[in-house]
Amino acid sequence: MNETPQATTETFSSKAKRLSILENEAAGMRSSEAVWLARYMCLLSLAFAALGLLLLVLGREHHGAPVFGQWTEDAVVAVGFSTLGALVAPRFPPGNPIGWLFCAIGLVGAVLLFCGEYAAYALLLRPGSLPAGEVVAWIASWLWVAHIGLFLFLALLFPDGRLPTRRWRPFAWLVGTAVAVGAVASAYSPGPIRGLGSLRNPLGIESIPNLSGAVEVLVFVLALAASVSLLVRLHGARGVERQQIRWFSYAAAVAAVGAIVYYVVSDALDSWWLHWEVGFVAMMSGVVGMPAALGIAILRYRLHDIDLVINLTLVYGLLTAVLAGIFELNVVALQHLALVLTHVEDSQLAYFASALMLAAMFEPLKRRIDAFVEWRFFRRNTQPDE
Repeated sequence: MNETPQATTETFSSKAKRLSILENEAAGMRSSEAVWLARYMCLLSLAFAALGLLLLVLGREHHGAPVFGQWTEDAVVAVGFSTLGALVAPRFPPGNPIGWLFCAIGLVGAVLLFCGEYAAYALLLRPGSLPAGEVVAWIASWLWVAHIGLFLFLALLFPDGRLPTRRWRPFAWLVGTAVAVGAVASAYSPGPIRGLGSLRNPLGIESIPNLSGAVEVLVFVLALAASVSLLVRLHGARGVERQQIRWFSYAAAVAAVGAIVYYVVSDALDSWWLHWEVGFVAMMSGVVGMPAALGIAILRYRLHDIDLVINLTLVYGLLTAVLAGIFELNVVALQHLALVLTHVEDSQLAYFASALMLAAMFEPLKRRIDAFVEWRFFRRNTQPDE
């Protein structure tokens, strides 16, 4: 007996309802699994960070005890990125890896903190007190490259999980290749391990050159280029997305520039104040700012005067760099002049005269830099966002 059209319609309708129920149940299961995975990664990250900080505290009981050089930034990344990642990763739509990148960055930062402090304690402070110290030290010798690589992909994919344009696809492949090759090169380069002072790579091949420095420069140059992708994305963004990208791009650019000054420029110039007062402060400000920026982006919080913040940072950043350069050049010139006239190598008059000159130049130079920044970066932003 043939089915009536009405019966056929009811059959299709019931099948569609069952299919919809099954899809909703599957989506609910995936959402629940994502929540638990994000929480598990967060708990694992906090556990590694706690163990690393415990080893740091135990080591500090000994005067002059060696510590892992990057423990501060890794601790901040482990706590900040993992916690926020656990909250927001399940909220992102399928296919958008931004939340999971935050979870991974926090977890790798925590593991790096633990490995660094474990190696310092087991091999430098109390040799032989903990097992597998050399293995953990070797992991620390290359894991930092992978950690920076995650930051690079975060900058490239924020906020929608896709590259800004197809033209950035070769650069993304370049980043992946450079990170993989750089990690292998660091894993087998002879010489001291980054952040562990005199401790040498236990698996370093002495017959090859130490490539860690070259890898460091390469990944930080790529980091600066990746932060440019945020500016490219910002140029074409509108509305809420534009506001979200503004905060994150600003924090990422500050972190990238600060890291380059902290790890590369200050070492090349052997400058203490560039290392701590400029590089470290800028890098930590950016690192703390990135989770905050993601929180703002997710919650769509009302943004207050971000253009003013960026303007002031650019103005005073350029002003500090220019004045520092003028001061160094002027001191060197006056020192040579004093040596010729008085045969005194270290003349305090050179520093005094240079300080007076900078005081006279500060306000006029600030006005000119302020006008340049306003003209170069903000003259096109007079139209309100859609």
